[in-house]
Amino acid sequence: MDVMKLPAEDRPDPPAQSRRRAAPLEPGGEQRKRQKNACLVAALAEEQRSVKMLEELVFGAEEQLLGRLGQEEEPQSEMLVGGPEDEDLGQSEGETQQQPIRKAVWVDEDDELEEEVNMMHRYRRDLVRGGAESAMTKQKLQQRIREQFEKSMGGAPSWADGAVNKIEEDEEEDEDDLLRRTGDLVASSDRLPSGALRMKKCLHANAARPSDDGLTTVQFHPSAQVVMTAGLDQSVSLFQVDGKTNPKIQSIHLESFPVHQARFSRDGEMVIATSLKNKMFYLYDMMEGRVTPVHAIRGLNEARVKEFSVCPEGGALLLSGTNGYLHLLTLKTKEVISSMKINGDVGAVAFSRDGGKIFALSDEGEVYVWDMRSRRCVNTFPDDGCVRGTAIAASLSGQHLACGSQSGVVNIYSQEACLNSANPKPLKSVMNLRTSVTSLTFNPSSEILAVASRVEDEAVRLVHVPSLTVFPNFPVTKKKIVYRTSCMDFSPHGGFFSLANNKGHAPLFRLLHFRDF
Repeated sequence: MDVMKLPAEDRPDPPAQSRRRAAPLEPGGEQRKRQKNACLVAALAEEQRSVKMLEELVFGAEEQLLGRLGQEEEPQSEMLVGGPEDEDLGQSEGETQQQPIRKAVWVDEDDELEEEVNMMHRYRRDLVRGGAESAMTKQKLQQRIREQFEKSMGGAPSWADGAVNKIEEDEEEDEDDLLRRTGDLVASSDRLPSGALRMKKCLHANAARPSDDGLTTVQFHPSAQVVMTAGLDQSVSLFQVDGKTNPKIQSIHLESFPVHQARFSRDGEMVIATSLKNKMFYLYDMMEGRVTPVHAIRGLNEARVKEFSVCPEGGALLLSGTNGYLHLLTLKTKEVISSMKINGDVGAVAFSRDGGKIFALSDEGEVYVWDMRSRRCVNTFPDDGCVRGTAIAASLSGQHLACGSQSGVVNIYSQEACLNSANPKPLKSVMNLRTSVTSLTFNPSSEILAVASRVEDEAVRLVHVPSLTVFPNFPVTKKKIVYRTSCMDFSPHGGFFSLANNKGHAPLFRLLHFRDF
């Protein structure tokens, strides 16, 4: 049978399946296809590894992962694939994991040596108790120094008692307090401890210009780092306080005017100076460098102007007159605006913190409390055991009042009791002086009370007010420098303490507990 052949363009298409089997492969196509599939498989494996790594980190397998990451010689794929070593990572309940013993990073071999110290050195001769102790071990020398310190202190101080864990707890509490404190470190420093007072002797405050006669006044400026001295050599001098050189700023001479008392005004721009036998007094304007004599005060019937106090409110002075009178005068108009009277003669005067109250101590041992606004006496009480009152001071905290007597006793009272009680009892009677108390001064934080007598050399004591105890290490110096003290003062933040003595010097001490001037 003849078969008719159609032209190629008229032939019907074969089925698709037959067409795929029959389609010939291009050269190299199979190889490209295999490479593409391999890339897809590798990408999928990489994605799985990333997911597994994130899962292990989130759900707590970081130790295993970090251990494997340290094996840099192993491929990453083997590091994350589970195997027999992964099964050993879990431990039974009764097993405990052995922790490696940590060694010290650094050890000083000299600490373990039983080295002996030469005791014949001049710095250590005082520690030798016998001729046989020419040498001593470090441990024994440390114990000997500790015993000598406790003997000088009268026993082990409170800060040295307690176990090591208590010291660590105190350190942690100190750190917490430091983190809680803000502002000025001086004002917010830790409470002043009792016992030995940490202090350093500095160059005399007036070393740049010593006085030719006894000093009667030393006072720190209320806002500047300046101290003033004045005395019987008829001069008033100002010095910059740095504790090292204390250079002189200015000095004025008042002709035929031995200064009995000098004080800064409340704003610190003026100095008021009085003498012993003059009704006249001087005003020294430091800003303009002008000295103005005040010859008469209107309304004042006194033979002389000698003792005075600067009112805390500023612009006024309180003069101590004769026959128990107290005169309040203004510096602006130079006139008396009010007068108050107590029984007996005025022994000393002190203002309360806000200036609203006046505490006047009579020579008969009575304390009078006056209200400044109404000019009325609001309370009167006897100073306990006092025969003749000589000095008085009020703390800036408003908590304490100190009264000194001719017998050398200083009574410390609660100010609240002095305002409300007719017979308050002293919190403490300080009996460390044997002669008349002539000076009483609280430091700015009201933690120290300085008491002094100008009748005897070295008659100065510093009282720790919170514990009502006397600091045992002042004055303790090899060379006498305090002598007879007529006046004392603390710097505005308590960092310095100075005295005026009868030798014309103003010894200066740095109180290390307070970190600012």
